[in-house]
Amino acid sequence: MNGEAVKALPGRYCNSLTEYSRFVTREVNIGNVPMGGNNPIRIQSMTTTDTMDTIGTVEQTIRMVDAGCEYVRITAPSIKEAQNLAEIKKQLRARGYTVPLVADIHFTPNAAEVAARIVEKVRVNPGNYADKKKFDELEYTDLEYQGELDRIFQKFTPLVNICKEYGTAMRIGTNHGSLSDRIMSRYGDTPQGMVESAMEFIRMCEVLNFHNLCISMKSSNPQVMVQAYRLLVKTMVAEGMNYPLHLGVTEAGDGEDGRIKSAVGIGTLLEDGLGDTVRVSLTEEPEAEAPVAIALVERYSNRASNKYKNEESGIKTFEQTTHHSLSATLHNPYEYQKRQTFEANAFIGGHMVPRVVVDLSNRNLKDPSVLNDAGYIYSPALDKYNMADQSVDFVYLANNLPSFTFPGNLKQLYNYPTWLTLANKKNCHPVFNLQEYVAEGVDQSSDLNFVCVKPKDFTAELFVELAQNKTLVFVLETDALHGMAEQRTFFFNLNTAGIDTPVVIKRSYSSGASEISKPANQININVADSMQAAPEEVTKLQLYAATDMGALLVDGFGDGIWIDAPAMPAAVITSTAFGILQATRSRISKTEYISCPSCGRTLFDLQETTQMIRSRTSHLKGLKIGIMGCIVNGPGEMADADYGYVGAGPGKITLYRGKEVVKKNVNTANALDELIGIIQEDGNWVEPVVI
Repeated sequence: MNGEAVKALPGRYCNSLTEYSRFVTREVNIGNVPMGGNNPIRIQSMTTTDTMDTIGTVEQTIRMVDAGCEYVRITAPSIKEAQNLAEIKKQLRARGYTVPLVADIHFTPNAAEVAARIVEKVRVNPGNYADKKKFDELEYTDLEYQGELDRIFQKFTPLVNICKEYGTAMRIGTNHGSLSDRIMSRYGDTPQGMVESAMEFIRMCEVLNFHNLCISMKSSNPQVMVQAYRLLVKTMVAEGMNYPLHLGVTEAGDGEDGRIKSAVGIGTLLEDGLGDTVRVSLTEEPEAEAPVAIALVERYSNRASNKYKNEESGIKTFEQTTHHSLSATLHNPYEYQKRQTFEANAFIGGHMVPRVVVDLSNRNLKDPSVLNDAGYIYSPALDKYNMADQSVDFVYLANNLPSFTFPGNLKQLYNYPTWLTLANKKNCHPVFNLQEYVAEGVDQSSDLNFVCVKPKDFTAELFVELAQNKTLVFVLETDALHGMAEQRTFFFNLNTAGIDTPVVIKRSYSSGASEISKPANQININVADSMQAAPEEVTKLQLYAATDMGALLVDGFGDGIWIDAPAMPAAVITSTAFGILQATRSRISKTEYISCPSCGRTLFDLQETTQMIRSRTSHLKGLKIGIMGCIVNGPGEMADADYGYVGAGPGKITLYRGKEVVKKNVNTANALDELIGIIQEDGNWVEPVVI
């Protein structure tokens, strides 16, 4: 084990729950770019070219490196591709590119053994390195199970010895969807199964005195992915290990969805100081992945020297008050559990899905179409509204009054002094600051009262008293650098005090997604309804908000979200909010596409195919459709998809219902129609509605 060691406390998955502290891991040598230890968090991606296309792979690798990749992974599905890695490496070196190369291995130990003599690192999947997945439900006695491990050890040892001889690093990369039948039989399709799948191989490496390892726990479900990494760290710490972590959400998809889903999973772990290298898996050109990963990682470059200061917050850290006891939070970070809250006004909290608040106070409140961006589509001809799938629940109007009638199912929030002046308060609710709310003689709504608080405001005596009012909803704000942890501490304090008041999580971003919020009156921004936002600022907002709010939602904290970004178009804010809820599986508002990022094994154009499938199925709210380029990223990798579209050969597609093959070798030209036919047969098809 590496010298100064494993800093996380026993039974814990990170150094601190309340201040940023990067978990120190063993340094691993990967060519001339070491990982772990005190090195920066590294950026990587994977080529999508055919590995036998040497020139194409070299050119794409160069584009990836120029975009910021520090490691480049290339698939090696057979010995011939593994051998060609030598030519690819030779040409890259001749052109002055020394980027470490990683061979991606599935099912083929002989290819891994060839590649390990050539490249700087090999990735093996413990779910299929020595096993052929058949989706068999088997039962093993302890003796039989150990026999399987002995068999795998014999098959795995030659690769480990080659890596030791050549100084090659290894990633043991578990995927949620490709756990072996043996692991599934004992642990099921669970984070624990993912961890044990990797630990079996790690323990073999330790027996063989090989430590040049990093580990990953990937899933297309960010919630599962986060739980698996946390459990992995806890398990490694208990066994005296601190191998570096490769972070990624697999099959994240493309566009906004892919970025938000990746940020929820990766960002949640980065917030807790975990992660030594990042790969964002997008169904886009691979050079598009690095800038997204860099935007996620750069946020933490200054955290080590600018730790969240407890004395500045006005409260003690949760660790100080609970003696480092995770159990004192009444929260299990390894299993999802929604915080129990009461249901206020039969609308927010309890078993209700998280609500969305959007600020329209600086928009044109003379035009009914201003609500289009909040999901209420106004028809001038009919003088009525149609609700979109992503329609917000509350609009915040501050002190401004609209000059048109709002739809009856859209609730309005006003600052308390303005709310007091309203003649008609139906569907209108006050927003207080804490001082206003606790003032003597305050006039409250009989339906809902929103009170803005910060974590430093918390005292058990005051908040227990406030919580007696079942019309109360807290709006939780923060201006701390490490705001997610500060807000999480507030939830821990509510749990400890037995307070079940609903909470709306609010985060403010002054320009796109700056780290610390700034009061709106200090921002000199044109907030016209026709405003345009720079794409990079939109991406940062998506990534930062998904990290800040997603990290709480995946743990079951939050009954609503409020993204305050005055510089952003309201449509961007609305879409981002619903995207975060979708990625955290908190509120489903659209079809979910689990699409792999493509690689040299892919049998069709994934980007084009994904867009084609999306164009005809995007109205199927709640369905999950897997789009996989080959069998490696096939039924197993789709994990919890309802339907699957998987490359089976040139021009051929295999269609799945869950993990069951429905139709094999369908011609590509007919495959989407056939998929829609299966969805129709199952009664899950609805015709798209034209608004």
